[in-house]
Amino acid sequence: MIYLGSRGVLEPLLMIPMGLGMSAINAGVMFLDSGKAGTLFIDPLMSNPTDLVNILQVNWLQPIYTLTFSNGLIACFVFMGIGVLLDVGYVMARPFQSMFIALFAEMGTFAVFPVAIWLGMLPGQAASVATIGGADGPMVLFTSLILAKDLFVPITVVGYLYLGLTYGLYPYLVKWLVPKHIRGINMSTDRGPKISRSQKLVFAVVACTLLCLLFPVAAPLFFSLFVGVVVRESGLESFTKLLSETFLYGATFFLGLTLGVLCEASTLLDPVVLKLLLLGMLALLISALGGLGGGYILYFATGKKFNPIIGIAGVSCVPTTAKVVQKIATEANPSAIILPQALGANISGVITSAIIAGTFISVLR
Repeated sequence: MIYLGSRGVLEPLLMIPMGLGMSAINAGVMFLDSGKAGTLFIDPLMSNPTDLVNILQVNWLQPIYTLTFSNGLIACFVFMGIGVLLDVGYVMARPFQSMFIALFAEMGTFAVFPVAIWLGMLPGQAASVATIGGADGPMVLFTSLILAKDLFVPITVVGYLYLGLTYGLYPYLVKWLVPKHIRGINMSTDRGPKISRSQKLVFAVVACTLLCLLFPVAAPLFFSLFVGVVVRESGLESFTKLLSETFLYGATFFLGLTLGVLCEASTLLDPVVLKLLLLGMLALLISALGGLGGGYILYFATGKKFNPIIGIAGVSCVPTTAKVVQKIATEANPSAIILPQALGANISGVITSAIIAGTFISVLR
């Protein structure tokens, strides 16, 4: 491969070491002149601005990585899209119940952090992998970018791999731990107070301001999330469509594409990555168990009127886990409706995971 040099002539971009030949290219490895290894599309290890400008002229994925991925901007785009999908009225109608579930569903984050330290990881690395327990992909990306740049790519890849796999396994966990008659508890009568659009707008502005002041390092994510909420509640249809479709789908597509390019065999076969895989699985498992534990506490505290499987929805991937628990409840009892309560816990989980990530970054950076 070549690039256009500073003198306007074509110069070699790659230096293939003797003995490697075409096998290096076929393996998808890019060997740079300093002996560093990148990929055929992206060099995530560049530090020289001149090299960056040169490679931006040729490799079409490099601008996407450099200008949106490596600085966390793509996470903000995803959060804007998520904010448009959120109806904060579910949280405002049941604030204490929702936050209680969300805190219990962060148990994986709290438990895996000391385990990762015990396994020899640095505090920043341990915090980054522990945030997988919050099941919030953009938050994992943002935290690892700031606290563990050396493991930024593998932690992000591991986070997104398990976020997809675990949601397929959560229903089996719920059915194993919660009896059918309890899974089918109907909560349709718990409607809660009606929240107006103006109240939702006030909540978004106040919550965004407080969270940004308390956790300034995570302010870009908080601001992006609540911008989406404000756009939704303002009734700006054109901007709602822009954020929920163009921004969210576009950012998700390029995020997955970039992660796929960075996810080489050498990355997944690294012994450190195996440790990350196990810790990520453990974090999501403990978070699910914690959420169910919080659900059972509310189940007994309300005289067995609360459906404990809502605790799974506190593991925040909006709105996936909320839909999962509603489907499980419907299978047990076709008339069961728990989606409003599940969405409240779901949205609270997003906010809680952002607060915990902001705390990690503030303390450990």
